[in-house]
Amino acid sequence: MQFKLSFLVETEFHIDEDLSPYVNCIMFGENSRIDSHTNIPLYADGYPGIMFQQSKNGFYLLPKKKKLSELFLYGQTLDPISLDVMGPHNYVVVQLYPFASKYLLNIDPRVLNDECFDLLQIKYIETENYRTQLRESKGLNEQVEIISNLMRELINSHNVNENDNIEKAISLILHSKGQIKIKELLKELPLTERTLERNFRAYVGLSPKQFSKIIQFQSSLNKLTETKFKKLIDIGFESGFTDQSHFIRTFKSYTGQTPSFYYRNLLKIN
Repeated sequence: MQFKLSFLVETEFHIDEDLSPYVNCIMFGENSRIDSHTNIPLYADGYPGIMFQQSKNGFYLLPKKKKLSELFLYGQTLDPISLDVMGPHNYVVVQLYPFASKYLLNIDPRVLNDECFDLLQIKYIETENYRTQLRESKGLNEQVEIISNLMRELINSHNVNENDNIEKAISLILHSKGQIKIKELLKELPLTERTLERNFRAYVGLSPKQFSKIIQFQSSLNKLTETKFKKLIDIGFESGFTDQSHFIRTFKSYTGQTPSFYYRNLLKIN
């Protein structure tokens, strides 16, 4: 049996203008081998997402060993988790901006942290129709269009009030790669620290500091994957970590691995 550590692959897709405030990117993956065993790590990145998957044996959320729906929304990732599947499969992921799950489901996003929400269990819209359409779709473009229509119906069903201040705070944190201080953030927003904290948790499911830390970690992960460096600690310093131990501790909390162990495994895969 072939075991493969796989990563979500981003692809170029047109996002309709009305959904562009909610969608960051589209990703996909597939494997046609009968004897395959694929594991997809979901490391903390600050973005929830909607996933439609097709497989004979089902997708499982590890380490909980929870069998997942064909169509689900995953929330913020804090602890190292992964999706695991045996045999042939394919999937498409619509990666959402951090606040989007609030507008889609109108539930406390904290209940989605390290969890997957079965969209087929929703009773107030005909989600079975969307599953049927997705099963019968003829390609990725059609699947993205169907998921987009589902998103529109979910958003219209709840009509949650937009929070421009939280969206601006998220934008500032992303732009700074997680290195902006809360005091600097508050200079750009007409909010007290307490109000920012409360509203951020209500729309994102994390505190501003937690979210910034995740974005800072992701920045280091991207540098580790994409850039050349002489020493691993250079990645940590460039990502805003104050010292090597802080970098290693943060990296391990989100991946379960030290940066050096992760990098050695990455070289083996490539």
